[in-house]
Amino acid sequence: MGMQAEFPWMYTLLAPWLAYIFWMYRRTPRLGGARKHAAIAVRSFIILLLIALLAGLHPYRSFEQRNVVFVADRSASMKHDTLIGSWIAKAWSGKEARDTGAIISTGLHAVTDRTRSSEQLPSQGAFSFRTALNDRYTDLSRGLQMGASLLGKEGGRIILVSDGEQNAGDVLRQSRLLKEAGIHVDTVYIGSGLERDAAIDELIIPLSIKQGETFSLQIAVQSTFEGEAEIRLYEDDQEMTVSAIPLERGGNRFSMQGVALKPGFHRYRAEVHVSGDEQSANNAAYAFSRVSGPPAVLIVEGQQGASGNIEEALAASLIGYETISPEQLSLELAQYAMYDSIILHNVPATRIAEKPMEWIGRAVGDYGVGLMMLGGEESFGLGGYFHTPIERALPVYMDLQGRKQIPSLGLVLVIDRSGSMSDGKLELAKEAAIRTVELLRDDDKVGVIAFDSAPTWIVEPAALTNRDEVIAKIQGIQAEGGTEIYSALAAGYDGLLNTDAQRKHMILLTDGESAGNGSYESVTSGMNEHGMTLSTVAIGDGADQSLLEWLADKGKGRYYFTNDQSTLPAIFSRETVLMSRTYIVEGELIPSIGQAGDWRRLWNDGVPPLRAYIATTAKDLAEVALWSHEGDPILSRWTYGAGRTVAWTSDMTGKWAPDWVTWNGLPQVLAEWVKWTFPQFDSSPYRARTEASGGAAKLIVESTGGVDAVPEGGLAVSLEGENGIQEVKRLMPVAPGRYETLLPQLAPGAYLSYVGSYGNDEESSTVTSGITTGFVVPYAAEYRIGGHVGEELLKKVASLAGGRTLSLEDASESYRFQPASYKQPYDWSRELLLLLLLLWLADIAIRRLSVPWARIGKALYAPLRNNALPGNNAEAADVPHQPINRLKQRASERSRFYGLGNQFGSLPDEAEAAAASRVEARQQPAERVGSERLPESRSERNGPPQADSRAPKEREIAKVPAKAEKIVSAENIGHQDQAASNATINRLLAAKHKNKR
Repeated sequence: MGMQAEFPWMYTLLAPWLAYIFWMYRRTPRLGGARKHAAIAVRSFIILLLIALLAGLHPYRSFEQRNVVFVADRSASMKHDTLIGSWIAKAWSGKEARDTGAIISTGLHAVTDRTRSSEQLPSQGAFSFRTALNDRYTDLSRGLQMGASLLGKEGGRIILVSDGEQNAGDVLRQSRLLKEAGIHVDTVYIGSGLERDAAIDELIIPLSIKQGETFSLQIAVQSTFEGEAEIRLYEDDQEMTVSAIPLERGGNRFSMQGVALKPGFHRYRAEVHVSGDEQSANNAAYAFSRVSGPPAVLIVEGQQGASGNIEEALAASLIGYETISPEQLSLELAQYAMYDSIILHNVPATRIAEKPMEWIGRAVGDYGVGLMMLGGEESFGLGGYFHTPIERALPVYMDLQGRKQIPSLGLVLVIDRSGSMSDGKLELAKEAAIRTVELLRDDDKVGVIAFDSAPTWIVEPAALTNRDEVIAKIQGIQAEGGTEIYSALAAGYDGLLNTDAQRKHMILLTDGESAGNGSYESVTSGMNEHGMTLSTVAIGDGADQSLLEWLADKGKGRYYFTNDQSTLPAIFSRETVLMSRTYIVEGELIPSIGQAGDWRRLWNDGVPPLRAYIATTAKDLAEVALWSHEGDPILSRWTYGAGRTVAWTSDMTGKWAPDWVTWNGLPQVLAEWVKWTFPQFDSSPYRARTEASGGAAKLIVESTGGVDAVPEGGLAVSLEGENGIQEVKRLMPVAPGRYETLLPQLAPGAYLSYVGSYGNDEESSTVTSGITTGFVVPYAAEYRIGGHVGEELLKKVASLAGGRTLSLEDASESYRFQPASYKQPYDWSRELLLLLLLLWLADIAIRRLSVPWARIGKALYAPLRNNALPGNNAEAADVPHQPINRLKQRASERSRFYGLGNQFGSLPDEAEAAAASRVEARQQPAERVGSERLPESRSERNGPPQADSRAPKEREIAKVPAKAEKIVSAENIGHQDQAASNATINRLLAAKHKNKR
């Protein structure tokens, strides 16, 4: 035990405390004697306690204690939770009762399994780990940091149990910091223990390969055993080759051959397979390469065999191509990145599914693939490309903005909202209707009917004066009920009949069969009579296709059948555009040359004439090389994101441009158009590479032209993984000409990326004017087969932190080190405050209350004194005299208190003598009750005078008038007071005995 103060400088208050005590002795005249000493002592003690509280004075108890925190590496490379738990339990059992321990698990982050305490583990056999963590990485420094926080100011020792295969953080730096903080770190090495594991460390392939070139693939394999294995190589998820190889313990290197057949970016994957492999997460490695050579062009044609002129022109310029139908378009974005350019030849948007439509737009904007649309009756606006990703990529708008000569249109949309439309169909139908509303002009009239068992007008036919209100009403349509087509068709006919428009058209959409049978022929004949047309759309095999096809035929419209509901918006857009016949501008014309740039030389000999084209609207930033006589773009180009696109609004079959098809310069012109759209890889001044950074991939971009080559808006990267998810991230400058960004939570694989300047338009963030490249994210380093470097790392950690290197057999040594001495303080401030309160009350009582201590002492002492007198018996007959004695004593004390005797004079002698004789006469029987008489009271011992025994002189003195009492002696005054007191007592006793009788 001991005492210590937190603020010892408060002891300086003792000097004024002593001065205050001295002052109280000199300046407290109101109190005296023991009462004064007690008051000063109590108040001095109160002040002394206050000084102790201010100084933080408290007792403490000294003891010795060992504090240990166990940090267990539970990353994926450590498959020994049971072994580690057993070792910790054994080490824990060797601690003394006062020693404490805690347990922490670490992976990418650290978590607490057991907080620090002196209690024993619930199970003495092994400790069970129950916490979950990210085991794909090993950050030992996080575990040491948390261990130091659990030890706190008391300090202690950390025991790190690991294989030492760190792949995140800096454990050596953390060890130095702990040593400076007085915390030692012991290490225990446990190997991975995998007896049969093979891992591919890396796959090396040339980054650039010429088409047709034979290239070599280098594969590095680590193995923990000797045996046979199988290596499989994949190119773009297509198996290239399978080879059986012998494995040796440790490192192995193999070389395989491949042939670059297709140009473009390609992903490669190598896999190793062994029997009984204990770890499969490290069996694959990834790489990428770009195969250059003859450029590759993808031709998508709307009519089979219609692209012969295009194919001949490309072949004449040694440009490779592949021709497919729109239904053959891939659902994988990486497939589009294989081509240098894509040509859409008279392809309607209704035949391109939603995903390929999106991937084509992304391939152009993000990866620099070129795009060219060639016209025809099913292209541009007539193909339904309004508000599609392809329209955004092209240099022209599909609608005719600012045109006044287009005939007014009255359109009624009849949409099935039955319960069968709830599976996403109705949502796309509403999107199609909204896109149609956006495509119409303000003067056009539109009406919307939603039908189930009965039709309901959602929007009455009226001009589009408030598009937002119409769109909001369309969005509110909900699926419910059955299907009744006839009544909805008749209601639409009645609505169109009362609509004032030059052209009237109805679109019917359903996925089912009608529950009723009406006179459809009467409706279609009425529509024909009033110049109305009807188109129908059947969704899925459940629709009444024969009825819908018949209605479209009788209504002189078009019939659409689709199993891909994502094409509904394109169908509605196409139908809306087709109602305006002026989209096809007919008549022979010779285009005029506009901003042709380097294409101007192509028409040095003149521009061939055209017979028809599709009217469009050029975008503001587009370069229009050829214009029509009506100011419509015939040939235009622009840069969209990372890619370039071209729009030719006439055809290439000879129907609208026969002079162009027979023109000798067509192959060269067409080749120039296509080549202009090719990716511009060699012009970018950026180099990209990746590094692993903890739990993320770090992309590093360096500008070969320095800081001046970086655009004002900065750099960004657009990346695409094997799952098709695209992300645009800004690159942050970290040094002159060097930019970085973290790409977290990426699965292992090869990724395509486009690095360039950052652009942000109204619709999306884009990356422009850069390079297309790739990078690889390998499997987590946690799964690598190490070369026992971890054991050396742990030894260095123990050396830097002043700790020990323990083994699995040294668990009992965990708590065998010099304990630290600690002081356990006791907070007694609450008790001191309670004592102060009691002393304060006592101080008030001593100073403010006048206690008759003499009377209290005499009252307590009287019984003891009376019992000690000789002849005193508690049962004697002297009991009747006790009241008399008490009365006498009170009278005596009263006389002493007033000090002047009876101010009203004494009784006459005769009266006193008579009263005394009566009292004595009454006392005679009482005296015979007991055998002894009580001792005389003080007044009796003083000898009160009796009436018959007084001297004559004394009687004369008693008769003196009251005013003469002032000059009598003090002795005579005392005798007179005694006589008066005795006379009073005798009278009281006589009255008492009389009442008893």
